[in-house]
Amino acid sequence: MQATVIDHGSHIAVLRLVGELDADTAGTMHRTLARLVERPVPRIVVDLAGLTFCDSIGLSAFITSKHAINDRGGWLRFAGTSPFMAELFTAVGLSRHFVTFRNVAEALAA
Repeated sequence: MQATVIDHGSHIAVLRLVGELDADTAGTMHRTLARLVERPVPRIVVDLAGLTFCDSIGLSAFITSKHAINDRGGWLRFAGTSPFMAELFTAVGLSRHFVTFRNVAEALAA
């Protein structure tokens, strides 16, 4: 899995994930998210358009980061959720807790 961060101004970061997010690759994403969460008021859009798989380890990192971000007054949004990820979020009950958008542009504009 590849994790790329693109800053949008000084306040918003887009984390683009490509490939499979599982036990072998979750460390990379978790470290990247942890750095972003340390910002004064973290505002993060996770671009899932290139993510082809996600297991419970990846979902756990998203949940942990969301709590830390909320505690710091920021927000976490998801964009480009594939049918697989949308189904996964719904199946495990996260669609009620995660804000999702069709694409990064919509997530940034919200």
